[in-house]
Amino acid sequence: MALVYTFDSRSIVWSIPKIAGFNTDRKSSLTGIINNDGKMYLWSGETNPDYLNYVSEMLILDTINLNWSEGSIINAPTPRVNYGAILLPNNKIIYIGGDDDYSTSTFNLDTLNIINGSALTLSEIYIYDMINDNWDTKVTSGKIPSNRAGFSAILGLDGKRIIIFGGYFINPGYLDTTLYVLDLVNYNWYIPKISGKIPKPRTLHKTNVIGKYMVISFGYGYDKTVESDILLLDI
Repeated sequence: MALVYTFDSRSIVWSIPKIAGFNTDRKSSLTGIINNDGKMYLWSGETNPDYLNYVSEMLILDTINLNWSEGSIINAPTPRVNYGAILLPNNKIIYIGGDDDYSTSTFNLDTLNIINGSALTLSEIYIYDMINDNWDTKVTSGKIPSNRAGFSAILGLDGKRIIIFGGYFINPGYLDTTLYVLDLVNYNWYIPKISGKIPKPRTLHKTNVIGKYMVISFGYGYDKTVESDILLLDI
């Protein structure tokens, strides 16, 4: 199969674009972030689950001019999969958490606690500057979530907060919550007050912002007989 497909949502047609540049390896378990200039940033990922090959690579796909290029990996975090990635308004991308041992990691499907393997810390976040092509690291404080991967992350409506939900995680020894907020002004984690029917945690799902809602789609870890595949949180 081709590495890249395009879908025209008006004519409802799939096609395979011809992309210039180098031939990249096939990867899995990474997140693509697209900016306002039509460039998609694809960092790290796993090239072959059988060989545990986690790659330190920033691929850039220009979806307008249809060519591949590479970004800097100087001072980049360690390679990983199933991390959180969020586009900021100032042409930067924040990367949070993830897993560097996914091929051997196992977790309880009911509690989402990691049984074997590990996940990476959320006490640090990593920022990639798309304009200057460089990396920076910030240390976080507050109610830092336990090490986790496979969670979703979105930018709050004010552009000053990141909201993460779910994930498979290392049991911290206390009742873990599924929703955390990172204040981007001081990089402080906190647990917000929420109301309504609080959902069970889930992992390997997707989340988007539509209007004033965080829309959570599918994943593992919840009872489908009592809970919807789609959740909405008024943020």
